[in-house]
Amino acid sequence: MAGMLLTVDIGNSNIVWGLFEDRRLLAHWRIATDAKKTADEYGVLFSSLLTQTGRTPAQVDGAILSSVVPALTGTFETMIGALFQRRPLIVSSDMDTGLTLRYANPGEIGSDRIVNAVAAHDKYRRDLIIVDFGTATTFCVITAGGEYLGGVIVPGLGISAEALFTRAAKLSKVELTRPKSVIGTDTTGSIQSGLLYGYAGQVDALVGRIEQELGRPTYVIATGGFAPAIAPETTSIRKLEPFLTLEGLELLYRRAQGLAAS
Repeated sequence: MAGMLLTVDIGNSNIVWGLFEDRRLLAHWRIATDAKKTADEYGVLFSSLLTQTGRTPAQVDGAILSSVVPALTGTFETMIGALFQRRPLIVSSDMDTGLTLRYANPGEIGSDRIVNAVAAHDKYRRDLIIVDFGTATTFCVITAGGEYLGGVIVPGLGISAEALFTRAAKLSKVELTRPKSVIGTDTTGSIQSGLLYGYAGQVDALVGRIEQELGRPTYVIATGGFAPAIAPETTSIRKLEPFLTLEGLELLYRRAQGLAAS
């Protein structure tokens, strides 16, 4: 695969994109998702960020896109076609992932979950739980043999915090940082404790229930925007994988081109 590969992950809150060359992540960016932006507007933004690295759109000779925001999928197809002169490969459950999807309806699996599972299985080849801290927090269960069994979906940390601040008139927004103690001595500390430690406890409880149902332990990894804040407070998460989704996109592209081992 000559040249550079553009990988784009469109989430509900953020769009993460990166550039790969020879399997190496050269650069990456995270921008806020805005379904109202046009293909031209995203094109200007992408072009500007790319130029800052000393690279040009002409150096990109492949693109792959994962999207859980249908309104933006076509927008990015158009943008990538216009700016990079490439037609992006779009991730879906119908493509060859190398995994066996045991979901009742594989079409319901978010493309980001598929991408994460592909990357994690390729890297670890063991029983896994992937916790992705995004707009929603998802738990994906993959066996050592490459079976995607399903998982759990819960409201994300940001959604939970926003609901608290919106519905409780006397509570103000606070920074989601580690409080001085679990027992809050002021409102800010109390909210921070509830969000951070409460969410960490939820993760550990769900991991425990999943492992009990499986009848065996798993290796738990975390990714997503809130992972660096939550993962250290859990007892179950073993490793942070900040670029798991981008790595999975790169792997799926190579697989589609017949360049990845099965």
